[in-house]
Parts: sequence; C-alpha cells; structure tokens
Amino acid sequence: MSLTKVTRNYQITVPRDIREQAKIHEGDKLVVTMENDEIKIKKFDEDVFKKAFGSWKNAGIRDSVEYVKNMRKGWEKRRKRLGL
Repeated sequence: MSLTKVTRNYQITVPRDIREQAKIHEGDKLVVTMENDEIKIKKFDEDVFKKAFGSWKNAGIRDSVEYVKNMRKGWEKRRKRLGL
C-alpha cells in the first residue's frame, strides 16, 4: 500500500512502486472510476479501444454516420418485409 497527497489543484502523484508494477510511463492515460465508495485507477489500454473503435473498417464503411445509415436502411427493409 502506498500513500499519496492531493495537491491544491486536486492532482496526485502515483507512487513509484505502483508506477513500476503497473508499467505507467509519462504520457500514459489513466481511467478513474468510483465503485462502492472506492476510487479505482486503471491504466487506459488504448490499443483495445482503437481495435473496438475501428471494428467496422474492414466492412467497407468509411465512418460511423454511414454505418448508422446502413443499419437504419436494413431495419427499414426488415420492417417492410415483416409488415410492421
């Protein structure tokens, strides 16, 4: 367990032993959440986020707007086919 202090600008320093264990480096992003009165800090895994964000790239869709439009067209066709 490590102890850190909140500065007047509400900033904290991640203690060295924690930085080393979590492999946190300068410029890394951290995710701060609140769960059951506990503050949790996790290293942000940008690679996983990038993979999920661009998951429709290989489907030949250029952007999210086009993706949503295509989905709506598909649902409209299904609605008409089902007589809804």
